[in-house]
Amino acid sequence: MLRQLRRREVGADNPRSLSTHVRGERVRQINLSGHKEVVSAHHSGINSLQVDCTEARYLLAGAADGSVGVYDTQQPTFVDSALHVAKHEALFTVDKSVHLGHIFSVSSVQWYPVDTGLFVTGSYDKNINLWDTNTHQVELQFKMPGKVYAIAMSAMATTHMLVAAGTEDVRVRLCDLATGACTHTLSGHRDGVWALQWSASSEWILYSGGCDGAIRFWDIRRAGCFQVLDHNRSQIEKRPSVTNSASQRQEMATATMGSSSKVGSQQREAKRAKLSKGSLALKNARAKESAVQRQHPGMMSANDRSTAHNGSVTALQTSDDGLHLFSAGTDSRVRLWDIESGCNTLVNYEATRIRAHQGTQLAVSMDSSLLFVASAHSVQVVKSFSVCSRISLALYFGEIPYCTHFPHNHLSNIGSADL
Repeated sequence: MLRQLRRREVGADNPRSLSTHVRGERVRQINLSGHKEVVSAHHSGINSLQVDCTEARYLLAGAADGSVGVYDTQQPTFVDSALHVAKHEALFTVDKSVHLGHIFSVSSVQWYPVDTGLFVTGSYDKNINLWDTNTHQVELQFKMPGKVYAIAMSAMATTHMLVAAGTEDVRVRLCDLATGACTHTLSGHRDGVWALQWSASSEWILYSGGCDGAIRFWDIRRAGCFQVLDHNRSQIEKRPSVTNSASQRQEMATATMGSSSKVGSQQREAKRAKLSKGSLALKNARAKESAVQRQHPGMMSANDRSTAHNGSVTALQTSDDGLHLFSAGTDSRVRLWDIESGCNTLVNYEATRIRAHQGTQLAVSMDSSLLFVASAHSVQVVKSFSVCSRISLALYFGEIPYCTHFPHNHLSNIGSADL
């Protein structure tokens, strides 16, 4: 550590290398806390967790018994002097006894991005509730046509207050908290939607993953999805060369001028007519080509059937810079996508065991160098951008292992903000 501090001081290392090293060491040594315990107030399993983005202090938990609890992860309720363990009990819980409370399992929870005074929950009772943290009451409720599997709000939105909802219906719906109405309906999936994620670089871009194995990109300002990911597409398609076509047209014009100076007036008129016909045909071809290029890839029949996974898509998570998208599916695969090109980067992650009856959650570290994947009874920690050729090097030189497992009893269904 002292050596790296010295190298950073003299400018021999990148300023971010030290922070990356420290984070890696902490993740490598992560273990179940022996001095802090969160006491569950629920009578069944927990489906969704999130820590607020404003203070990184309050933990929101949704359970299968329809209850929702809020926990303070910094200030303990009491300290067990015999065991020297700080106990964190729920600050409050809301269940079906509250007016308009959920009566079935809570599938997804999320804090309001800029304030801990509100949070949103989705449930199998086909309702999405907006809760007031201070009064513990439902302030707004949206009725959905089917079970709610996933909800998502944009952390960078400044012009809208939309909640994206994925249900067992094939459509993604956008609910406006300002008006209390459903403002958008996004059609394209052929089965229920289990995973939703807003872009980290634009408040208008939404990613969705469904039970049909498809991942679709939406711009909520326009109709139809503009991208459907295909796990077989791993390279950027070759674009036509503009320079070559321009040089060919210039050569054609030069040749025409040279020949026109040697022929008579009648021959010049004939060549001009022929050239005009050729230019008209060229314009028509360009018009057809531009029309094809303007067409949304997601609306084309060939790309509309593309799939990102061979099973249901259970989780989506963007990288910190918004350039990459992580996805997990019931086919036991985790994939990394380049968002700009929509290509599969072919990073070979270790196979996972993901439950096939509902969506899960993925999480990334602050610099997106590590990915946390819930797998059966453990949580896998993998290098986000590692490839097979670098796995052996990481193991030989004592770097962070390509995949580390943590027990399921203290890390399960974690969200990105929890880490």
